Amino acid sequence: MSTDVSELSYEQARDELIKVVNELEQGSSSLEESLALWERGEALAQRCEEWLVGARARLDGARAAGSPTSTDAARVAGSGNGSDAASSAAAAD
Repeated sequence: MSTDVSELSYEQARDELIKVVNELEQGSSSLEESLALWERGEALAQRCEEWLVGARARLDGARAAGSPTSTDAARVAGSGNGSDAASSAAAAD
């Protein structure tokens, strides 16, 4: 439990948080130990939240990069409606 919380991966923080919760639920720690465990648990929970927020932002960014904008969608829709072919045919007459 001496590792700096900011250096932990999501999985490491989550696993340690589970251990902290289990230890607190046992109720065998002194008041001072329980307070230290509680504080460590709060820090671990915050670290997990940071990882999840970051992951959500990355997913949102990937989705935004992969989906066409409304102007791109209109351009794609307009190119497939045959209007260019009709113009070309009319010009050939």
